Amino acid sequence: MASGSAALPRRKLPAWFLPALGYGLSAASLIWVYWGFDWKHDLPKLGAIHWGWVSFAIASDVGAYFIGGWRWSLLLRPVAPAGFLRSTQAIFVGLFTNSILPFRPGELLRGYLQARWLEIPYSVCLASVAVERILDGVLLVLGFYAVTLFVQVPGYLRDGSLALAVLVGILAVLLGIVMFHKHHAHAAVARSRWAAMLWHVVEGLHEMGNSRTFPAAVGASALYLAVQVLPIYALARGLKLDLPFGALAVVLMVLRIGTVLPQAPGNVGGFQFFTVVALHLFHVDKGVAAGFATLLFLVVTVPLLVGGAVAVALTGLRIRDLQHHARAGLTRSV
Repeated sequence: MASGSAALPRRKLPAWFLPALGYGLSAASLIWVYWGFDWKHDLPKLGAIHWGWVSFAIASDVGAYFIGGWRWSLLLRPVAPAGFLRSTQAIFVGLFTNSILPFRPGELLRGYLQARWLEIPYSVCLASVAVERILDGVLLVLGFYAVTLFVQVPGYLRDGSLALAVLVGILAVLLGIVMFHKHHAHAAVARSRWAAMLWHVVEGLHEMGNSRTFPAAVGASALYLAVQVLPIYALARGLKLDLPFGALAVVLMVLRIGTVLPQAPGNVGGFQFFTVVALHLFHVDKGVAAGFATLLFLVVTVPLLVGGAVAVALTGLRIRDLQHHARAGLTRSV
């Protein structure tokens, strides 16, 4: 008889399971969005939009990522002399990778590039990316809750935004402890098997949080989020959707929160699904919403593919090489 304390081998999920799940959800989302869509009637309406609005949408969307590059350089400046252009290039490499590969590996790749260029620990760069995401989350959720106070939305959405605000607030407090009280953070990680890596992370976060550039990085985060409403505003005006600016802000926030989990390349499927769902909150016809989601997806994806391809070419490496180096760096860090 086998001992009761004998450890049974854990069954691991097959390597194909998560990708298949992601692609399956994306396919189901696309089927729902375009079910009943009148391609002959509704698609020509997209071509009738004034190209001035499309150009403004593209310029504002691309410009948002230059603001993101500026923010990242501000965050990293206390740790290393991160340049604005290099930071922006790394972001575009990451965006390009996310557009062609599932589960957003671009976050790891851009961190690897920045660590390589600045000659700092990879873990510190990944920590700076985490700070970006927490800043985005705090501002996004708080902004979402604030907008729902002035724009009529279902009660469950307002309650959900409040619950998210509380959760993100807890994460922000934990981050603040690491940033401003590093001795507590060091004591907490000292017994971890990843203590060496976490030591660099704590030191890096402490330097970032106590620098004179950190308030500017927070301000840049607010600007980064605000500018992302402009492509939605431009296309809504171009397609003559009679929606107030606050409603368009809700569309952005539902889209951002809905696609926070890694999905298929470029968030295809989920992007269209949450755009249509958000527009439906304001009684936009599903066919019109599906057309809007289609155009918005093209506007925010095609320029990133072009700009990202140029950014990758400037590195002198292929995406496959960058993936290999990023994974190797992550393995060494942990």
